[in-house]
Amino acid sequence: MIQSTDHARSYYRATANALTERPALGTDLTADVCVIGGGFTGVNTAIELAQRGLSVVLLEARRIGWGASGRNGGQLIRGIGHDVSGFGKYVGEEGVRYLERAGIDSVALVGERIRTHRIDCDLRWGFCELANTPAQFAAFKGEQAHLAALGYAHETRLVGPQDIQQVVGSPVYAGGLVDMGSGHLHPLNLVLGEARLAESLGVRIFEHTEVLELIHGDTVHVRCAGGTVRAASLVLACNAHLEELEPRLSGKVLPAGSYIIATEPLSADLANQLIPQNLALCDQKVGLDYYRLSADRRLLFGGACHYSGRDPADIAAYMQPKMLKVFPQLANTAIEFQWGGKIGITANRFPQVGRLKQYPNVFYAQGYSGHGLNVTHWCARLLAEAIQAGHSTGLDIFSQVPHMTFPGGKALRSPLLALGMLWYRLRELI
Repeated sequence: MIQSTDHARSYYRATANALTERPALGTDLTADVCVIGGGFTGVNTAIELAQRGLSVVLLEARRIGWGASGRNGGQLIRGIGHDVSGFGKYVGEEGVRYLERAGIDSVALVGERIRTHRIDCDLRWGFCELANTPAQFAAFKGEQAHLAALGYAHETRLVGPQDIQQVVGSPVYAGGLVDMGSGHLHPLNLVLGEARLAESLGVRIFEHTEVLELIHGDTVHVRCAGGTVRAASLVLACNAHLEELEPRLSGKVLPAGSYIIATEPLSADLANQLIPQNLALCDQKVGLDYYRLSADRRLLFGGACHYSGRDPADIAAYMQPKMLKVFPQLANTAIEFQWGGKIGITANRFPQVGRLKQYPNVFYAQGYSGHGLNVTHWCARLLAEAIQAGHSTGLDIFSQVPHMTFPGGKALRSPLLALGMLWYRLRELI
């Protein structure tokens, strides 16, 4: 059941551009494609389909950008979210090269969409991976060399521990790798701008429209309280919020909590002391810290991926000590926003993209495991290619990677994974 249909009380909501209220579905409709889910995956799949001449109805149970798409850390970072070389046994050497390029080209796709359609979302280029240990910093040298071998077109540079204050005003890191081809932005304003683009292309978007039942066949019937959408193809773009709408998929993704706090606006001097080059930053811990400056110079500090299924009662009290370990100079700085949300985690940290074997006109993409900002856009293009042309090489490559269902069923899946992740966190202390 839908509990809250409004956006989280986040910094993003407070600074959103044109939070347009769209109506609920109130009649029966027919379309080439019905898309369920109004986040980055659903909205961009709708855009790609409409650009290919197909009619699209998009259904969102709450609001456009209500989920992770509208409340994430806003870090636009290259990569699929995992060292994809490990999937060579499934996709082959050419498949691995495709996935590595997709991790780069997907960032370019987002940047191109923002530039072409003049979406106001505070895009800034520049990102730094932070090493928590000397061994992690040593590994950055190999990563930089691999990017060069791939023909990476953007500047990268290693920053040793003696120079780390050039990128972050904190003593806790052993070095970093700066990447000027990644960056950061206001994610809610991006997805809202993309929804307006979709509507300009003819996509019909309905909010506050929970799907009650899927009736499969050559024509899919998507039944809602106010009407039914009949479509030749269906796209499930619900990610961590799929729940029991399609149990064959929901058991393969674990909804994990992630949380962000935003300070009061900082002085220009303090902001420059914390992040001198206005980069997005992320460390290498299992329960990673990620942070950046907003356009109005607030520190947005997030992380603490939570697998227990229970959210902290007070997010600020939970996250502020983590922030102060990195930036003790913010001890007297007020926290003005706190929020959290669910991201879709897969067992192998690789996104799940494809079509249902039982129903080949039902497509899906989910489980971005914290790297959804760029990968959603890439997967949306693959889904549209497959629906419009009947085939997508990229979709086939993604689909070749197998995915396990989390053990324990709905009740035990989160506690079991929480125990497993505790083991990895304990290893960091050794």
